[in-house]
Amino acid sequence: MQRRDFLKTAIPAGAAVALSNARLAATPETRSPVSSPLIEKVKLAMLSTQRAAWEQGVAAQALLEIGDLDAMVLLAKEAVLRQNEDGRLAMMGPGDDVADPASNGEAVLAAGKITGDAAFQKASDRMLDYLLHRAPRTADGIIAHLNTSVQLWSDSMYMVPPFLAVAGRPDEAIRQMEGNRKALWNQKAGMLSHIWDAGEKKWADKDCWGVGNGWAAAGMVRIIQTLPPAMSAEKQRLIGYVKDILDGCLAHQRSDGLFHNVVDKPATFVETNLAQMLAYCIYRGIHAGWLDKENDKDKRYLAAADRMRSAAHAKVDRFGFVQGVCGSPDFEHPGTATEGQAFFLLMEAAHQG
Repeated sequence: MQRRDFLKTAIPAGAAVALSNARLAATPETRSPVSSPLIEKVKLAMLSTQRAAWEQGVAAQALLEIGDLDAMVLLAKEAVLRQNEDGRLAMMGPGDDVADPASNGEAVLAAGKITGDAAFQKASDRMLDYLLHRAPRTADGIIAHLNTSVQLWSDSMYMVPPFLAVAGRPDEAIRQMEGNRKALWNQKAGMLSHIWDAGEKKWADKDCWGVGNGWAAAGMVRIIQTLPPAMSAEKQRLIGYVKDILDGCLAHQRSDGLFHNVVDKPATFVETNLAQMLAYCIYRGIHAGWLDKENDKDKRYLAAADRMRSAAHAKVDRFGFVQGVCGSPDFEHPGTATEGQAFFLLMEAAHQG
């Protein structure tokens, strides 16, 4: 299955420590730094990888959530350095990516808070302006994943709406998430299909790709934890959507805790990253209280997450690479990938709470 068409200001002394103990506007809650020898090994392997726009973004987000703010700022600086004239962050040349660059947005916002460098806020504003006013979209206003066709991808549900939410547009974040879900939800399968071509009015990829469902669920979780109290109804809808994905995927969980690349097609290869992504969602839900570990059904979610985490730990090789994820560069085989490294770190941060 083809997935893709293919330091001006230093951190002031003590800023990283202060930021780990104070609430940032760009982060939903106070979290202590997360570290262990295994986490450090996986992080180093992640930082060794070459990265496209979405890979830079998810790596920076992982560093933000484990509390490695020094390294996160460095990745945010590089995303700003490679910002296109139209506002897209972390671009390696003109490219056809529309949604992926926005995955860098939260880290860029957080870097501005840490360093006080106005260049980060300016870069974030330009990224936001691109999404709101320049990005190609469907007739009903849902942002396309690429600029070469009007396609909606499940991947976009992680890339775009969480940034919109932390950038002060939670209303638009919800609208984009709802529009993507409406187009991609596969009622029969109980999961999201991968790509709907809104221009051609047909499926470009109807498969329920595991990592695509993981992207969507993780994106919803990030929005849930940032919505203002006045949007409690929207929050509850997103919680329901996350549970729908969890239920749909967990119905196909293997005895080893993992899933097939296309979740409901056992002939496809066994894949590691969806397990990490869903574990991340479950642990965040438990610690935030919208999943209740005392509730019988939610207890099953937690037990499933623990199996998934154990399975992912067993996949880390001696170099720190998480093996068996949907692999770079073509994402058509098991291998390694920046996002697989990043979601191991995100899962560990969520497990700690």
